[in-house]
Amino acid sequence: MSAAAWPTRGADEAALPRLVVSRTAPAVPTEDELIAGCLEGRQLAQKQLYDKYAARMMAVCLRYAQTTFEAEDVLQEGFLTVFRTLGSFRRECPLEFWVRRVMVNAALRQHRRNAPLVAVSDAEYPAALASPEFTLSNYSFQELLGLVQELAPRYRMVFNLYAIEGYNHREIGELMGISEGTSKSQYSRARAILQAKVERLGTAPRHDS
Repeated sequence: MSAAAWPTRGADEAALPRLVVSRTAPAVPTEDELIAGCLEGRQLAQKQLYDKYAARMMAVCLRYAQTTFEAEDVLQEGFLTVFRTLGSFRRECPLEFWVRRVMVNAALRQHRRNAPLVAVSDAEYPAALASPEFTLSNYSFQELLGLVQELAPRYRMVFNLYAIEGYNHREIGELMGISEGTSKSQYSRARAILQAKVERLGTAPRHDS
């Protein structure tokens, strides 16, 4: 092709083809679209749902587990249950709330499987109740997570279900197969243990990251 065939500088720019690049971000699927896609078995929708909630659900699982490895097991079991039972979600609450309940139930199942393997002596823990002004709000998530994970499994479960998830002691008793009174006493014991740990933490030197 000769040089004369090419538009020269100063030619009418309106005659030149323009390359249009779309900068529009991919549409974020709505909750209803995610649910519909998962119910249809679309892997992309399942991945999007997982990516949307995995980090927050991992934080939930870590509070119930003693190790990160154990929490990952709960998370995996929980999401398998989410995808298997999503058709039962009646949309009477936000999807995240329902997914969180599934994760808590997965943690409960793991607790029931592991409970017979864990022997704990009540003599190892303080009997005094935590004071009314006892608070955990002055500590970071990582500090609190470490304290909660150190609790014996039964105390950890009751503390999380009552103090974090908002179950009452009757409901906790039904979930864990214990009496309402046992739930109350174990919650009180868990608070006392945490208070003792917080007091020790408060006297230890803290290093800023």
